[in-house]
This record gives sequence, structure tokens and C-alpha cells, in this order.
Amino acid sequence: MKAILFVGHGSRLAAGNDEVRTFIEQMTPRVDESFLVETCFLEFASPNIEQGITNCVKKGATEVHVIPIILLHAGHSKLHIPAEIEHAREHYPNVQFTYGQTIGIHEEIFAILQDRLAETGFDAEAKHEDTAILLIARGGSDPYANGDFYKITRLLWEKLPVKYVESAFMGVADPRVEEGIERCVKLGAKKIIMLPYFLFTGILMERMQEMRQQFSEKYPACDIQIADYFGFHERLQNVLLERVEQAVNGTSTGMQDLENYRAYAEVHGHAHHHHHHDHDHSHDHHHHEEPVK
Repeated sequence: MKAILFVGHGSRLAAGNDEVRTFIEQMTPRVDESFLVETCFLEFASPNIEQGITNCVKKGATEVHVIPIILLHAGHSKLHIPAEIEHAREHYPNVQFTYGQTIGIHEEIFAILQDRLAETGFDAEAKHEDTAILLIARGGSDPYANGDFYKITRLLWEKLPVKYVESAFMGVADPRVEEGIERCVKLGAKKIIMLPYFLFTGILMERMQEMRQQFSEKYPACDIQIADYFGFHERLQNVLLERVEQAVNGTSTGMQDLENYRAYAEVHGHAHHHHHHDHDHSHDHHHHEEPVK
């Protein structure tokens, strides 16, 4: 029996975890029905990855395909999930594990972002001389993931009739959202659309709403809007189903991640996932997230 184990990030906001579960329920009919489909989370929600794998094996799975629902390829997907898979391998030597790749830079993502912009009333056919779009990601300590985000910003800009598409991060990485807004104002934007590069709701989406309020008061001459996050967009299903297919047919780059992780573990010992309890990250304790080359 084959299982697909989707791994959501997990949120301190219960609604965010519910969205992950609902999203997977909506997608399950599109998965080959011979597969068992299970959900787990990196942190803040149950079951965790270890429990998720155990659930699959208890239900009779002899093959487990672990698929991360994660936007950018950074510490979680390079180290933490591979560490859990390696750990499970020792526990269940007769079970075959594969690992899917993160969402990464994918054409479907640009279609989702364009739809979310359109929902704010943005007309993609018109020229927008004084509109700036501020694409906002979570931000982390992996320079390669932050670089990918800049690449996504640039590719989005190529597709849009606006002068400026800027990048900003909610934490850890610079520029922060505040600096991003300031930059848009300095560039002469009369209208700024804050475009969240987020899968589901969570504490940071709530914080983004508060920020919009503050910026609107600080820059009254500027119309500041906020677009919706990815959420239940059908095209997000397409990406994840493609990631499932790659894991199943052996073309996923995730297998390289597992090899990289094994090499990393030989040098540094196993990566232990520190659960972070605040997303302030003023003291960022992902010190073990140096990029795995």
C-alpha cells in the first residue's frame, strides 16, 4: 500500500491549520484512489511528521511519499523534513520513503498571484504608472531561499503592467515590510498593493492586516490595499499533484535533498528541529540552517 503524507508548516493560529486540512481534503479526489492520503505538520499542530509517518505505517503503508506544502526551499525542507525521514527509515526499515520537492519557482504560482491581484480590482490590461506591488514573504535565514524570492518578484514584474514590483519580508531577512512600503512611497506610488506570498492564514497574515492599517495612517496620500494569500486556489492543487507525481515516479529533486542531508548529518550530527515559539525572530535561533549546498 502507498501513502502520500502532506506536510504543512503549521501555525499558532488554529484557522491556518484548518485551512491546510481543508485544502488537502479538496485535493484528495484528484489523487489516485489507491493511495492513502494523510496530513501532518512541522510545528504548532498535530500530528507532527513522526506521528504522520507512524499513522501511514499503522494503516498498512509500505511506501510513503512525503510531500512538503512549503513555498521556498530553505531550512525546513533541506534539513528538518529530511531528518524526520531518515529517522523514520531507521524505525521502519521495510518501508520505502520518497521525498517531494517544495513548491519553489513554478509557473502556476504566477497565475495565482495574478488572480489575487485581479480580485483587488487590479486591471492587468491597463497601464499602471503610479501603482507599486509589494510582494511579501515570511523571510528566513537561508540566502538561497531569499534569492529565489527575489527571482519570483522579478518574474512577476515581467508579467505585470506596473512600474514597480518590490520584495519585502515579515521577519529575519531585510528589507522588512516597513522599508518596502517606504521605498514604494519614495518611488512615487499613489497606490500600493500588498501581495502576500503566503499559502494559508496565520499570525503573520493577521499582522499584515495591522500593518496595512498603520501604513494607511502614516501615508494618507497613498491608497494601500492588501490582496489575499494563496489559500484554496485550484492551481495550488496542480503544483502539489505534480510534486506527488514526481515523488512517485522517481523524478523529484527531494531525493537529492535526502542525500545532501545525510552528508550534512555525517559532518554536523542530526539536525534537531527547534520549535520556535515566537515569530518575532529578533533572536533567530535557526542557527543550524546554514544552506546545504
